[in-house]
Amino acid sequence: MTTASPLTAAVVGCGVIGRHHARVLVGHPGFRVTAAVDAVLPAATALADEVAASTGERPVVSETLDKALDQADVDVVVVCSPSGLHVELAETALARGRHVVIEKPLDVSIASARRIADLASDARAQGLCVTVISQHRFDPANRVVAQAAHDGRFGRVSSGLASVAWWRSQGYYDSGDWRGTWALDGGGAVMNQGVHTVDLLVWMLGRPVEVSAQTGLLAHERIEVEDVAVATVRFESGALAVVHATTAAYPGLTTRIQVHGDAGSGVVTDDRLEYFHVAAPGAGTGLQEALDTANQAEGLVEADQLVGGPPEEQHFLRGHARQYDDILRAIRTGEAPGVTVDDALLSLATVKAIYVSATLGRPVAVDDVLTGVLDDQDVTVGVRS
Repeated sequence: MTTASPLTAAVVGCGVIGRHHARVLVGHPGFRVTAAVDAVLPAATALADEVAASTGERPVVSETLDKALDQADVDVVVVCSPSGLHVELAETALARGRHVVIEKPLDVSIASARRIADLASDARAQGLCVTVISQHRFDPANRVVAQAAHDGRFGRVSSGLASVAWWRSQGYYDSGDWRGTWALDGGGAVMNQGVHTVDLLVWMLGRPVEVSAQTGLLAHERIEVEDVAVATVRFESGALAVVHATTAAYPGLTTRIQVHGDAGSGVVTDDRLEYFHVAAPGAGTGLQEALDTANQAEGLVEADQLVGGPPEEQHFLRGHARQYDDILRAIRTGEAPGVTVDDALLSLATVKAIYVSATLGRPVAVDDVLTGVLDDQDVTVGVRS
């Protein structure tokens, strides 16, 4: 394979998110989809049919990753399975010498996630790239706010907010027997809908130290996990933040992240820059300059690179396309990807600390969850009267 040849990819897990990845890969000049893998073979067949209709090239269809790797040319394994299967699939791919892309979250348990982190460390020494999808870190609006926080343009960052006020119907949870389970879904509104926004908060505000949380199951039935959660997070810098995540906000509202400091603030709503101001004279203090920066970057991924769909879906796919640009760069150059497994592990530990705190009814140290001092698997919905 020459450096100009597209990287070949196997998509493992051919449900909704697997099809999203396949669409991005089909529209990206740096990748080809050569295998579709799912234990439910009709799902893999349907994804392969979609790829073939777009490219004229039909991927290999398989029920297992090992068989797909035997039958197809695969450089990169894209793990889009239920979350509780991530470590097993990543281990298989790395043992076969393939690069690995893991859809969020890293896994459903910290012990499994630490195992992936160890594998990723060994893989780096072999020239293999392991990364985790966190596409919103590549959204222009989020990058403008994060850069301002990291560069000190907001002064001392004092507080933040991460809010995901969404709606999921009972039918959503009933659509798969793995949905809403601790074993395979790993959690509810925080783990699945809020994990990206928690990740952004950690990226922007720095290392989290302590979490205090409550969770509840208030609007759905026949699931084990929460549909509403609130938490406060204290960061190493002293900054405080609020996390709010729910799938019980009918009919589904916004995702919002706020960063505040003693010299400026930034607000992003639904991945769009809503407010930006810094106090430093001559530093480009206003919203318009930040909007211009974000809008210019937004145009770097053209819609016609992707495969159809409404504007909202196109925007969603653009984030993945930007991250795949970064993944391609990391593989080609041997440099670290923009989102490392260690990054994803810290964000996962923060999410898991929310569950542990809600279960124990007290604040918990993030490092105690990260290192296994507190068992992140012994959690419940945490409803208290």
